[in-house]
Parts: sequence; structure tokens; C-alpha cells
Amino acid sequence: MAGQLKEVRNRIKSVQSTQQITKAMKMVSAAKLRRAQDAIIQMRPYAKKLQEMLSNIVSNADGDISIKLADERPVENILLIVITSDRGLAGAYNANIIKMAKQTIAEKYSIQFKKGNVAIWNIGKKGYESLSKSGYKTSATYKDLFLDLRFENVQAAAQAAMKAFENKEFDAVEIVYSEFKNAATQAFHSEAFLPIPKIQKIEGAKKADFIFEPAKEELIAELMPKILNTQLYKAVLDANASEHGARMTAMDKASENANELLKSLKISYNRARQAAITTELTEIVSGAAALQG
Repeated sequence: MAGQLKEVRNRIKSVQSTQQITKAMKMVSAAKLRRAQDAIIQMRPYAKKLQEMLSNIVSNADGDISIKLADERPVENILLIVITSDRGLAGAYNANIIKMAKQTIAEKYSIQFKKGNVAIWNIGKKGYESLSKSGYKTSATYKDLFLDLRFENVQAAAQAAMKAFENKEFDAVEIVYSEFKNAATQAFHSEAFLPIPKIQKIEGAKKADFIFEPAKEELIAELMPKILNTQLYKAVLDANASEHGARMTAMDKASENANELLKSLKISYNRARQAAITTELTEIVSGAAALQG
């Protein structure tokens, strides 16, 4: 009985220690989430408007100028930029992004995958580790980007993807990431990056007429790479905020579960202690009665 009590006490101490860790991790993630949330909320309207403007320009160019980054050609070689986190303990966050990447390949690029023509650039260690073990052709060049999350570092990845597309190393580039909604909700997307997606034309709709100053060629050549850099940076900021939100939620649930487990263990401990006391009292009473007899 004494051994059982000691075992339950040790389990209670262990759960309490774990709960202290989960609470601390929740507070750290909450602080990081606030900064990450502010960054993506400020960035998102600007990035979306630029992306919309770029799609409009490309859609209405009608062969006026040659835009290499909007060149649609038969899709043989694919590049997926998969954005996960460096650390775990974020619930199903990383698993859902990896699942989205695999689903995108299976549904859209299964033929190219069988030929070995699907490459994956990972941003974040978790995606690289999982997809490498699963036999996908992955690259670790940008997997440590979150260690120093700056626009310049994201820009380097975006420019490398643009250069590879222009050199016809890849015929399509997609970004797989999670869009931040709130601390408890993320939306997982596979978003076209290159060629620049065009807006579907509606019959009878008026063609957008842009006035370019300076010349159209010069302006597009200057703006296009910057807008694409911003698009990838927005996706990385979204993923960063989503990671901290998912981890904060997961640690909050873990703390609640630890509370439930503690309640159960304390009930078990009290029952075992009462049983031990009852046994001891019975032995004392029995011994006293034997002496009197």
C-alpha cells in the first residue's frame, strides 16, 4: 500500500512539472504571437492589393510585351515551396501542411512525381525532416530561414525561384503554407506563385485600361520581382503567426488536460491513503482486542 501511495505521489509531481512547462510555453507563444499577428495584419492588405494589380496587368497585356514570369508552358517540372515550422509541440499544424503538400502532388502533379520531376524547397525544419523521410526530392537550402526571419532572406528564396523559372528549370511554382485566421484557426493553402496567375475574363466585362508612367516594359520589369518577393514574404509571415497560434492553443489544451489528470490522480491518492488508514486502524483495533482477550 505504501508503494502504491509513493507511485501516485510521483505521478502527481511529474504531471505538475509538465503543467508548469506547458503554461510557460503558452505564455511565450502568446507573446510571440502578438508580434507575428501585428506583422501579418499590416502586411496582408498591401500584399494582396499588389498581387491583384500584378494579375490584372498580366491578364490585360494581350501580347503587348513579353513577360517571362507569366509565360505559360507545358508543365513538366514542378517546384513546391513548403513552409512549416522549426519546432514541434504545435498540435497538428505541421502535419496538416505536409498533408496539403502531399495532397497537391497527388491531385495535380502525380504524373510529374512518378517521373521524378517534382522538387520541394522547404522553409522550416519540420517539413524538411518529414518529406525527406517520405522519399520526396527536397532541398535544405532555405530550411533555416526562420532562425533569422527578415525580408532580405525571404527575397533571396523568391529570387532563386524566379531565376529557376526563367531558366526553364521549373514550369510551375506553388507555395504551400497556412494562412493565419486567429489563434485557434489556420487555413491551409496551395497557392500559385509562377507563372503569374491571370484573372479569369468575364464575357462583356470591360478591359482594365492602365496608364503607365514610365514605359510599360520598364515599370513591369521593376515592379514584378518586388511584388513576387512580397507575395512569398506574406506567406512566410502568415505561417509564422499560424505556428505561434497553433502552439499557444496546443499548450493551453495540454494545461487543461494536466488539470483533469491531476484531479483524477488526487482522487486515486486520497482513496489509497484512506484505505491505508482504514487498514492500520483495523490492525490496531484487532491487536487491542487480542490483548484484552
